[in-house]
Amino acid sequence: MSCGEPHDTECSEILDHLYEFLDKEMPDSDCVKFEHHFEECSPCLEKYGLEQAVKKLVKRCCGQDDVPGDLRAKVMGRLDLIRSGQSVPDHEVSAAPSAPQES
Repeated sequence: MSCGEPHDTECSEILDHLYEFLDKEMPDSDCVKFEHHFEECSPCLEKYGLEQAVKKLVKRCCGQDDVPGDLRAKVMGRLDLIRSGQSVPDHEVSAAPSAPQES
């Protein structure tokens, strides 16, 4: 994703670290680079706004639920695949393996 214009910080770097920015998990100097990039690059700004809205929606709807660690890891792995443009397996993500069914 890019607007086609040159930037001090590449779009790929911005998108690779977008959640660190959203979660305020980066140094202030890096936050300034991101803010400056968003002022120049409308596609990245749009992606930031979308990810911010999804994050707020998830927090509002699921913010009080405890999430098993393995489920969180699986979901984050799928998100990474989606963001990288790789194909995503069709099987469902589950918190634990299914119990065997009795005959």
